[in-house]
Amino acid sequence: MFRYKKGLLFVLVMLGFSACKIKPEIPQNKPLLVASSTFTSYSDSTQKEIPNIGTFFADTTLSALIDTALQNNFDLQVAMQRVEVARAGIRFSRGLGIPEVSAGVVAGGKKFGDYTIDGVGNYDTQFSTNINDKQSIPQPFIPDYMLGLQSSWEIDIWGKLKSQKKAALARFLSSEFGKNLVQTQLVAEIADAYFELLILDNELDFLEENIKLQQFSLDIVRVMKQAGEANQLGVELLKAQLLSSAAMKVEVNQQIIQNESRINFLMGRYPQPIKRPKFAWEKVIPPTLSAGVPSGLLKNRPDIRQAELELQARNADLFTAKAAFYPSFNINANLGLQSFKALLLLNPASAAYGLAGSLMAPIANRRALAADLMASRAEQKTAYIGYQKSIVNAFTEVYNYLYLIKTNADIYKLKSEEVNTLKNSIGISTDLFRSGRATYLEVITAQKNALQSQIELINVKKKQYNAVVGLYRALGGGWK
Repeated sequence: MFRYKKGLLFVLVMLGFSACKIKPEIPQNKPLLVASSTFTSYSDSTQKEIPNIGTFFADTTLSALIDTALQNNFDLQVAMQRVEVARAGIRFSRGLGIPEVSAGVVAGGKKFGDYTIDGVGNYDTQFSTNINDKQSIPQPFIPDYMLGLQSSWEIDIWGKLKSQKKAALARFLSSEFGKNLVQTQLVAEIADAYFELLILDNELDFLEENIKLQQFSLDIVRVMKQAGEANQLGVELLKAQLLSSAAMKVEVNQQIIQNESRINFLMGRYPQPIKRPKFAWEKVIPPTLSAGVPSGLLKNRPDIRQAELELQARNADLFTAKAAFYPSFNINANLGLQSFKALLLLNPASAAYGLAGSLMAPIANRRALAADLMASRAEQKTAYIGYQKSIVNAFTEVYNYLYLIKTNADIYKLKSEEVNTLKNSIGISTDLFRSGRATYLEVITAQKNALQSQIELINVKKKQYNAVVGLYRALGGGWK
Protein backbone atom coordinates (compact mmCIF):
# COMPACT_ATOMS: atom_id res chain seq x y z
CA MET A 1 0.00 0.00 0.00
CA PHE A 2 2.82 2.35 0.85
CA ARG A 3 4.54 1.58 -2.45
CA TYR A 4 1.29 2.20 -4.31
CA LYS A 5 0.88 5.64 -2.71
CA LYS A 6 4.48 6.47 -3.42
CA GLY A 7 4.03 5.63 -7.10
CA LEU A 8 0.83 7.67 -7.28
CA LEU A 9 2.58 10.64 -5.70
CA PHE A 10 5.34 10.39 -8.30
CA VAL A 11 2.80 10.39 -11.16
CA LEU A 12 1.00 13.42 -9.70
CA VAL A 13 4.28 15.32 -9.40
CA MET A 14 5.10 14.59 -13.02
CA LEU A 15 1.63 15.67 -14.11
CA GLY A 16 2.15 18.90 -12.17
CA PHE A 17 5.36 19.49 -14.05
CA SER A 18 3.63 18.90 -17.36
CA ALA A 19 0.98 21.48 -16.47
CA CYS A 20 3.64 24.16 -16.16
CA LYS A 21 4.32 26.48 -19.06
CA ILE A 22 7.51 28.21 -20.10
CA LYS A 23 6.85 31.89 -20.64
CA PRO A 24 8.77 33.62 -23.42
CA GLU A 25 10.97 36.53 -22.40
CA ILE A 26 10.94 39.93 -24.11
CA PRO A 27 14.01 42.15 -23.73
CA GLN A 28 13.25 45.28 -21.73
CA ASN A 29 14.91 47.70 -24.12
CA LYS A 30 13.85 51.09 -25.32
CA PRO A 31 11.01 50.90 -27.87
CA LEU A 32 11.80 51.48 -31.53
CA LEU A 33 11.54 55.01 -32.83
CA VAL A 34 8.26 55.71 -34.58
CA ALA A 35 9.04 56.67 -38.18
CA SER A 36 6.92 59.15 -40.07
CA SER A 37 4.96 58.07 -43.12
CA THR A 38 7.42 59.88 -45.41
CA PHE A 39 11.11 60.67 -45.15
CA THR A 40 10.93 64.29 -46.24
CA SER A 41 8.51 67.16 -45.96
CA TYR A 42 9.02 68.69 -49.39
CA SER A 43 7.04 66.12 -51.41
CA ASP A 44 4.84 63.08 -51.21
CA SER A 45 4.59 59.91 -53.21
CA THR A 46 2.18 57.07 -53.82
CA GLN A 47 4.99 54.76 -54.89
CA LYS A 48 4.49 51.36 -53.26
CA GLU A 49 7.16 49.18 -54.84
CA ILE A 50 10.82 49.44 -55.79
CA PRO A 51 11.46 49.04 -59.55
CA ASN A 52 13.31 45.90 -60.60
CA ILE A 53 16.86 46.05 -61.98
CA GLY A 54 15.89 46.10 -65.66
CA THR A 55 13.34 48.88 -65.16
CA PHE A 56 15.43 51.05 -62.86
CA PHE A 57 18.72 50.79 -64.81
CA ALA A 58 17.48 51.33 -68.35
CA ASP A 59 20.86 50.40 -69.85
CA THR A 60 21.28 47.08 -71.66
CA THR A 61 25.06 47.06 -71.14
CA LEU A 62 24.73 47.59 -67.38
CA SER A 63 21.97 44.99 -67.15
CA ALA A 64 24.19 42.44 -68.91
CA LEU A 65 27.05 43.15 -66.49
CA ILE A 66 24.72 42.73 -63.51
CA ASP A 67 23.32 39.46 -64.89
CA THR A 68 26.82 38.03 -65.26
CA ALA A 69 27.77 39.15 -61.76
CA LEU A 70 24.68 37.51 -60.27
CA GLN A 71 25.89 34.23 -61.76
CA ASN A 72 29.60 34.42 -60.97
CA ASN A 73 30.19 36.77 -58.02
CA PHE A 74 32.24 35.08 -55.30
CA ASP A 75 30.50 36.67 -52.31
CA LEU A 76 27.08 35.79 -53.69
CA GLN A 77 28.16 32.18 -54.23
CA VAL A 78 29.37 32.00 -50.62
CA ALA A 79 26.05 33.47 -49.45
CA MET A 80 24.19 30.80 -51.41
CA GLN A 81 26.21 28.09 -49.68
CA ARG A 82 25.26 29.61 -46.33
CA VAL A 83 21.66 29.18 -47.41
CA GLU A 84 22.36 25.51 -48.11
CA VAL A 85 23.88 25.11 -44.64
CA ALA A 86 20.74 26.64 -43.13
CA ARG A 87 18.62 24.38 -45.33
CA ALA A 88 20.47 21.39 -43.85
CA GLY A 89 19.52 22.69 -40.39
CA ILE A 90 15.86 22.70 -41.46
CA ARG A 91 16.15 19.13 -42.68
CA PHE A 92 17.73 18.06 -39.39
CA SER A 93 15.09 19.79 -37.29
CA ARG A 94 12.28 18.00 -39.12
CA GLY A 95 13.43 14.78 -37.48
CA LEU A 96 13.06 16.20 -33.97
CA GLY A 97 10.09 14.75 -32.09
CA ILE A 98 9.86 11.73 -34.42
CA PRO A 99 10.79 8.28 -33.09
CA GLU A 100 14.23 7.09 -34.10
CA VAL A 101 14.30 3.51 -35.35
CA SER A 102 17.46 1.56 -36.11
CA ALA A 103 18.06 -2.00 -37.25
CA GLY A 104 21.12 -4.03 -36.56
CA VAL A 105 22.85 -7.32 -35.83
CA VAL A 106 24.79 -7.70 -32.59
CA ALA A 107 27.24 -10.50 -31.82
CA GLY A 108 29.19 -10.71 -28.57
CA GLY A 109 29.67 -12.71 -25.45
CA LYS A 110 30.56 -12.68 -21.75
CA LYS A 111 32.42 -14.78 -19.22
CA PHE A 112 31.09 -14.29 -15.68
CA GLY A 113 33.25 -14.81 -12.61
CA ASP A 114 32.74 -18.04 -10.66
CA TYR A 115 31.94 -16.06 -7.52
CA THR A 116 29.21 -13.80 -8.97
CA ILE A 117 25.43 -14.18 -9.00
CA ASP A 118 25.42 -14.70 -12.76
CA GLY A 119 28.33 -17.14 -12.66
CA VAL A 120 26.82 -19.32 -9.92
CA GLY A 121 23.33 -19.10 -11.38
CA ASN A 122 24.45 -20.14 -14.84
CA TYR A 123 26.42 -23.04 -13.37
CA ASP A 124 23.43 -24.26 -11.37
CA THR A 125 21.26 -24.07 -14.42
CA GLN A 126 23.21 -26.98 -15.89
CA PHE A 127 21.62 -29.27 -13.28
CA SER A 128 18.06 -28.00 -13.71
CA THR A 129 15.48 -30.50 -14.93
CA ASN A 130 13.22 -27.72 -16.30
CA ILE A 131 15.31 -26.94 -19.40
CA ASN A 132 15.95 -28.83 -22.57
CA ASP A 133 19.15 -29.25 -24.54
CA LYS A 134 18.52 -26.08 -26.58
CA GLN A 135 18.21 -23.99 -23.40
CA SER A 136 21.47 -25.27 -21.94
CA ILE A 137 23.83 -22.34 -21.35
CA PRO A 138 27.31 -22.70 -22.87
CA GLN A 139 30.19 -22.66 -20.40
CA PRO A 140 32.34 -20.81 -19.51
CA PHE A 141 32.01 -18.22 -22.34
CA ILE A 142 28.41 -17.29 -23.11
CA PRO A 143 27.80 -15.91 -26.63
CA ASP A 144 25.05 -13.35 -27.28
CA TYR A 145 23.47 -12.88 -30.69
CA MET A 146 20.73 -10.39 -31.51
CA LEU A 147 18.89 -9.37 -34.68
CA GLY A 148 16.18 -6.74 -34.49
CA LEU A 149 15.00 -3.15 -34.19
CA GLN A 150 15.61 -0.48 -31.56
CA SER A 151 13.61 2.71 -31.11
CA SER A 152 14.02 5.89 -29.07
CA TRP A 153 11.45 8.66 -28.84
CA GLU A 154 11.54 11.91 -26.87
CA ILE A 155 8.10 13.29 -26.16
CA ASP A 156 8.05 17.09 -26.59
CA ILE A 157 6.29 17.98 -23.34
CA TRP A 158 7.43 21.59 -23.01
CA GLY A 159 7.75 22.54 -26.69
CA LYS A 160 11.55 22.41 -26.59
CA LEU A 161 11.82 20.48 -29.86
CA LYS A 162 9.23 22.74 -31.46
CA SER A 163 11.27 25.82 -30.53
CA GLN A 164 14.37 24.22 -32.06
CA LYS A 165 12.41 23.78 -35.30
CA LYS A 166 11.35 27.43 -35.16
CA ALA A 167 14.96 28.52 -34.68
CA ALA A 168 16.12 26.43 -37.65
CA LEU A 169 13.38 27.85 -39.89
CA ALA A 170 14.13 31.43 -38.82
CA ARG A 171 17.84 30.94 -39.52
CA PHE A 172 17.09 29.49 -42.94
CA LEU A 173 14.93 32.48 -43.87
CA SER A 174 17.54 34.80 -42.37
CA SER A 175 20.22 33.26 -44.59
CA GLU A 176 17.97 33.82 -47.61
CA PHE A 177 17.68 37.51 -46.79
CA GLY A 178 21.43 37.57 -46.12
CA LYS A 179 21.92 36.39 -49.69
CA ASN A 180 19.51 39.08 -50.89
CA LEU A 181 21.51 41.69 -48.98
CA VAL A 182 24.70 40.61 -50.76
CA GLN A 183 22.87 40.81 -54.09
CA THR A 184 21.56 44.30 -53.34
CA GLN A 185 25.04 45.55 -52.49
CA LEU A 186 26.48 43.82 -55.57
CA VAL A 187 24.02 45.51 -57.92
CA ALA A 188 24.73 48.91 -56.35
CA GLU A 189 28.52 48.45 -56.58
CA ILE A 190 28.42 47.48 -60.26
CA ALA A 191 26.08 50.36 -61.09
CA ASP A 192 28.37 52.82 -59.26
CA ALA A 193 31.49 51.55 -61.02
CA TYR A 194 29.78 51.45 -64.44
CA PHE A 195 28.46 54.98 -64.19
CA GLU A 196 31.84 56.18 -62.97
CA LEU A 197 33.35 54.68 -66.13
CA LEU A 198 30.95 56.71 -68.27
CA ILE A 199 31.86 59.85 -66.34
CA LEU A 200 35.61 59.15 -66.57
CA ASP A 201 35.25 58.72 -70.33
CA ASN A 202 33.80 62.22 -70.50
CA GLU A 203 36.42 63.58 -68.13
CA LEU A 204 39.08 62.15 -70.46
CA ASP A 205 37.43 63.95 -73.39
CA PHE A 206 37.43 67.22 -71.45
CA LEU A 207 41.13 66.87 -70.71
CA GLU A 208 41.96 66.10 -74.34
CA GLU A 209 40.01 69.17 -75.48
CA ASN A 210 41.77 71.36 -72.94
CA ILE A 211 45.16 69.90 -73.85
CA LYS A 212 44.54 70.86 -77.48
CA LEU A 213 43.46 74.33 -76.40
CA GLN A 214 46.49 74.73 -74.10
CA GLN A 215 48.81 73.51 -76.84
CA PHE A 216 47.31 76.08 -79.18
CA SER A 217 47.86 78.87 -76.63
CA LEU A 218 51.43 77.67 -76.05
CA ASP A 219 52.13 77.78 -79.79
CA ILE A 220 50.78 81.35 -79.97
CA VAL A 221 53.00 82.51 -77.09
CA ARG A 222 56.03 80.90 -78.68
CA VAL A 223 55.33 82.73 -81.94
CA MET A 224 54.80 85.99 -80.04
CA LYS A 225 58.07 85.44 -78.21
CA GLN A 226 59.91 85.11 -81.48
CA ALA A 227 58.29 88.37 -82.56
CA GLY A 228 59.37 90.01 -79.30
CA GLU A 229 55.83 90.45 -78.01
CA ALA A 230 56.14 87.85 -75.19
CA ASN A 231 58.84 86.43 -72.96
CA GLN A 232 60.07 83.02 -71.82
CA LEU A 233 58.09 83.21 -68.58
CA GLY A 234 54.80 83.02 -70.46
CA VAL A 235 56.09 80.06 -72.44
CA GLU A 236 57.13 78.18 -69.30
CA LEU A 237 53.88 78.85 -67.46
CA LEU A 238 51.74 77.67 -70.36
CA LYS A 239 53.96 74.62 -70.83
CA ALA A 240 53.63 73.76 -67.11
CA GLN A 241 49.87 74.02 -67.40
CA LEU A 242 49.95 71.68 -70.41
CA LEU A 243 52.08 69.14 -68.54
CA SER A 244 49.69 69.30 -65.57
CA SER A 245 46.75 68.47 -67.82
CA ALA A 246 48.70 65.61 -69.42
CA ALA A 247 49.41 64.20 -65.95
CA MET A 248 45.70 64.44 -65.08
CA LYS A 249 44.92 62.51 -68.26
CA VAL A 250 47.25 59.70 -67.20
CA GLU A 251 45.59 59.62 -63.80
CA VAL A 252 42.10 59.41 -65.32
CA ASN A 253 43.24 56.52 -67.53
CA GLN A 254 44.45 54.76 -64.39
CA GLN A 255 41.07 55.33 -62.71
CA ILE A 256 39.36 53.83 -65.76
CA ILE A 257 41.51 50.70 -65.50
CA GLN A 258 40.78 50.41 -61.77
CA ASN A 259 37.03 50.70 -62.30
CA GLU A 260 37.12 48.13 -65.08
CA SER A 261 39.07 45.78 -62.80
CA ARG A 262 36.58 46.41 -60.01
CA ILE A 263 33.66 45.46 -62.25
CA ASN A 264 35.49 42.39 -63.55
CA PHE A 265 36.21 41.22 -60.01
CA LEU A 266 32.56 41.64 -59.05
CA MET A 267 31.71 39.56 -62.11
CA GLY A 268 34.12 36.85 -61.00
CA ARG A 269 36.56 37.16 -63.89
CA TYR A 270 40.07 38.39 -64.61
CA PRO A 271 40.77 42.04 -65.62
CA GLN A 272 39.78 42.92 -69.16
CA PRO A 273 38.35 45.96 -70.97
CA ILE A 274 34.68 46.67 -70.35
CA LYS A 275 32.83 47.27 -73.59
CA ARG A 276 30.45 50.15 -73.08
CA PRO A 277 28.66 52.82 -75.11
CA LYS A 278 29.94 56.36 -75.13
CA PHE A 279 27.51 59.06 -74.11
CA ALA A 280 27.99 62.78 -73.88
CA TRP A 281 28.04 63.65 -70.21
CA GLU A 282 24.88 65.74 -70.60
CA LYS A 283 23.06 62.58 -71.76
CA VAL A 284 24.26 60.47 -68.84
CA ILE A 285 21.05 60.92 -66.86
CA PRO A 286 20.74 59.18 -63.47
CA PRO A 287 17.58 57.10 -62.91
CA THR A 288 15.03 58.64 -60.60
CA LEU A 289 13.04 57.60 -57.57
CA SER A 290 10.22 59.58 -56.05
CA ALA A 291 11.59 62.00 -53.47
CA GLY A 292 8.73 61.45 -51.08
CA VAL A 293 8.90 57.69 -50.87
CA PRO A 294 6.87 56.29 -47.96
CA SER A 295 8.77 54.71 -45.10
CA GLY A 296 6.76 51.52 -45.61
CA LEU A 297 9.12 50.71 -48.49
CA LEU A 298 11.76 49.85 -45.90
CA LYS A 299 10.15 46.42 -45.65
CA ASN A 300 12.06 45.64 -48.86
CA ARG A 301 15.41 45.98 -47.08
CA PRO A 302 16.86 42.48 -46.65
CA ASP A 303 19.02 43.49 -43.68
CA ILE A 304 15.93 44.47 -41.67
CA ARG A 305 14.21 41.19 -42.50
CA GLN A 306 17.41 39.33 -41.69
CA ALA A 307 17.70 41.05 -38.28
CA GLU A 308 14.03 40.35 -37.54
CA LEU A 309 14.41 36.64 -38.32
CA GLU A 310 17.63 36.43 -36.35
CA LEU A 311 15.72 37.85 -33.36
CA GLN A 312 13.06 35.18 -33.82
CA ALA A 313 15.75 32.48 -33.85
CA ARG A 314 17.32 33.87 -30.68
CA ASN A 315 13.92 33.94 -28.96
CA ALA A 316 13.48 30.27 -29.83
CA ASP A 317 17.00 29.51 -28.57
CA LEU A 318 16.20 31.15 -25.24
CA PHE A 319 13.01 29.10 -24.93
CA THR A 320 15.02 25.92 -25.59
CA ALA A 321 17.62 26.88 -22.99
CA LYS A 322 14.90 27.39 -20.35
CA ALA A 323 13.20 24.12 -21.27
CA ALA A 324 16.46 22.24 -20.67
CA PHE A 325 15.86 22.66 -16.88
CA TYR A 326 12.57 20.75 -17.09
CA PRO A 327 12.18 16.95 -17.15
CA SER A 328 12.49 15.16 -20.48
CA PHE A 329 10.29 12.17 -21.23
CA ASN A 330 11.80 9.38 -23.35
CA ILE A 331 10.39 6.07 -24.54
CA ASN A 332 12.80 3.31 -25.55
CA ALA A 333 11.75 0.04 -27.19
CA ASN A 334 13.35 -2.94 -28.88
CA LEU A 335 12.02 -5.87 -30.86
CA GLY A 336 13.90 -8.77 -32.41
CA LEU A 337 15.47 -12.16 -32.01
CA GLN A 338 18.03 -12.94 -29.31
CA SER A 339 19.89 -16.13 -28.47
CA PHE A 340 23.13 -17.40 -26.99
CA LYS A 341 23.37 -19.97 -29.80
CA ALA A 342 23.72 -18.81 -33.40
CA LEU A 343 21.77 -21.77 -34.79
CA LEU A 344 18.79 -20.88 -32.60
CA LEU A 345 18.72 -17.14 -33.48
CA LEU A 346 16.05 -17.53 -36.18
CA ASN A 347 13.92 -19.81 -34.04
CA PRO A 348 10.51 -18.18 -33.27
CA ALA A 349 11.10 -18.94 -29.61
CA SER A 350 14.06 -16.51 -29.69
CA ALA A 351 11.71 -13.55 -30.06
CA ALA A 352 12.44 -10.79 -27.55
CA TYR A 353 11.11 -7.31 -26.93
CA GLY A 354 11.41 -4.53 -24.40
CA LEU A 355 9.68 -1.25 -23.55
CA ALA A 356 10.77 1.42 -21.08
CA GLY A 357 9.83 4.99 -20.33
CA SER A 358 11.92 7.52 -18.45
CA LEU A 359 11.28 10.97 -17.07
CA MET A 360 14.58 12.65 -16.23
CA ALA A 361 15.25 16.12 -14.89
CA PRO A 362 18.60 17.73 -14.02
CA ILE A 363 18.94 18.35 -10.29
CA ALA A 364 22.58 18.78 -9.26
CA ASN A 365 25.47 20.49 -11.06
CA ARG A 366 23.36 22.43 -13.57
CA ARG A 367 26.10 24.95 -14.28
CA ALA A 368 26.33 24.09 -17.97
CA LEU A 369 22.57 24.62 -18.39
CA ALA A 370 22.71 27.88 -16.41
CA ALA A 371 25.61 29.11 -18.52
CA ASP A 372 23.74 28.24 -21.72
CA LEU A 373 20.67 30.09 -20.46
CA MET A 374 22.77 33.15 -19.55
CA ALA A 375 24.40 33.16 -23.00
CA SER A 376 21.01 32.73 -24.73
CA ARG A 377 19.58 35.74 -22.87
CA ALA A 378 22.56 37.88 -23.87
CA GLU A 379 22.35 36.75 -27.50
CA GLN A 380 18.63 37.48 -27.58
CA LYS A 381 19.18 41.01 -26.29
CA THR A 382 22.01 41.48 -28.80
CA ALA A 383 19.69 40.41 -31.62
CA TYR A 384 17.00 42.80 -30.36
CA ILE A 385 19.45 45.69 -30.31
CA GLY A 386 20.66 44.71 -33.78
CA TYR A 387 17.07 44.74 -35.03
CA GLN A 388 16.55 48.23 -33.63
CA LYS A 389 19.83 49.39 -35.13
CA SER A 390 18.97 48.06 -38.58
CA ILE A 391 15.67 49.96 -38.66
CA VAL A 392 17.11 53.27 -37.44
CA ASN A 393 20.11 52.91 -39.76
CA ALA A 394 17.84 52.20 -42.74
CA PHE A 395 15.67 55.24 -42.03
CA THR A 396 18.77 57.43 -41.61
CA GLU A 397 20.32 56.22 -44.87
CA VAL A 398 17.20 56.93 -46.90
CA TYR A 399 16.73 60.30 -45.20
CA ASN A 400 20.30 61.34 -46.01
CA TYR A 401 20.17 60.13 -49.61
CA LEU A 402 16.94 62.01 -50.30
CA TYR A 403 18.45 65.30 -49.15
CA LEU A 404 21.69 64.50 -50.94
CA ILE A 405 19.79 64.11 -54.21
CA LYS A 406 18.09 67.47 -53.71
CA THR A 407 21.35 69.19 -52.69
CA ASN A 408 23.27 67.79 -55.66
CA ALA A 409 20.54 68.96 -58.02
CA ASP A 410 20.92 72.51 -56.69
CA ILE A 411 24.72 72.34 -56.87
CA TYR A 412 24.59 70.96 -60.43
CA LYS A 413 22.45 73.85 -61.60
CA LEU A 414 24.85 76.42 -60.15
CA LYS A 415 27.94 74.61 -61.42
CA SER A 416 26.49 74.44 -64.93
CA GLU A 417 26.15 78.22 -65.00
CA GLU A 418 29.71 78.53 -63.66
CA VAL A 419 31.08 76.26 -66.42
CA ASN A 420 29.32 78.21 -69.16
CA THR A 421 30.63 81.48 -67.77
CA LEU A 422 34.22 80.25 -67.51
CA LYS A 423 34.16 78.67 -70.98
CA ASN A 424 33.16 82.05 -72.38
CA SER A 425 36.03 83.63 -70.46
CA ILE A 426 38.54 81.47 -72.36
CA GLY A 427 37.54 82.89 -75.74
CA ILE A 428 37.42 86.44 -74.36
CA SER A 429 40.86 86.21 -72.73
CA THR A 430 42.39 84.70 -75.88
CA ASP A 431 40.99 87.48 -78.07
CA LEU A 432 42.16 90.14 -75.61
CA PHE A 433 45.60 88.52 -75.44
CA ARG A 434 45.93 88.60 -79.23
CA SER A 435 45.04 92.27 -79.29
CA GLY A 436 47.45 93.00 -76.46
CA ARG A 437 44.80 93.99 -73.97
CA ALA A 438 45.29 90.92 -71.69
CA THR A 439 48.35 89.11 -70.35
CA TYR A 440 49.19 85.44 -70.76
CA LEU A 441 48.58 85.05 -67.02
CA GLU A 442 44.94 85.94 -67.57
CA VAL A 443 44.73 83.38 -70.40
CA ILE A 444 46.29 80.71 -68.18
CA THR A 445 43.94 81.56 -65.32
CA ALA A 446 40.88 81.41 -67.57
CA GLN A 447 41.86 78.03 -69.01
CA LYS A 448 42.71 76.61 -65.61
CA ASN A 449 39.47 77.78 -64.02
CA ALA A 450 37.40 76.47 -66.92
CA LEU A 451 39.02 73.03 -66.77
CA GLN A 452 38.61 72.84 -62.99
CA SER A 453 34.95 73.84 -63.16
CA GLN A 454 34.25 71.21 -65.84
CA ILE A 455 35.84 68.51 -63.70
CA GLU A 456 33.86 69.66 -60.67
CA LEU A 457 30.66 69.60 -62.71
CA ILE A 458 31.38 66.04 -63.80
CA ASN A 459 32.01 65.05 -60.19
CA VAL A 460 28.67 66.56 -59.18
CA LYS A 461 27.07 64.47 -61.91
CA LYS A 462 28.81 61.43 -60.48
CA LYS A 463 27.53 62.27 -56.99
CA GLN A 464 24.02 62.59 -58.35
CA TYR A 465 24.14 59.10 -59.76
CA ASN A 466 25.78 57.65 -56.64
CA ALA A 467 23.07 59.21 -54.48
CA VAL A 468 20.26 57.74 -56.58
CA VAL A 469 21.87 54.30 -56.63
CA GLY A 470 22.46 54.64 -52.89
CA LEU A 471 18.78 55.46 -52.36
CA TYR A 472 17.81 52.47 -54.51
CA ARG A 473 20.01 50.23 -52.36
CA ALA A 474 18.86 51.86 -49.09
CA LEU A 475 15.23 51.13 -49.97
CA GLY A 476 16.09 47.47 -50.57
CA GLY A 477 16.10 47.44 -54.35
CA GLY A 478 18.22 45.14 -56.48
CA TRP A 479 17.44 41.73 -55.02
CA LYS A 480 13.98 40.88 -56.30
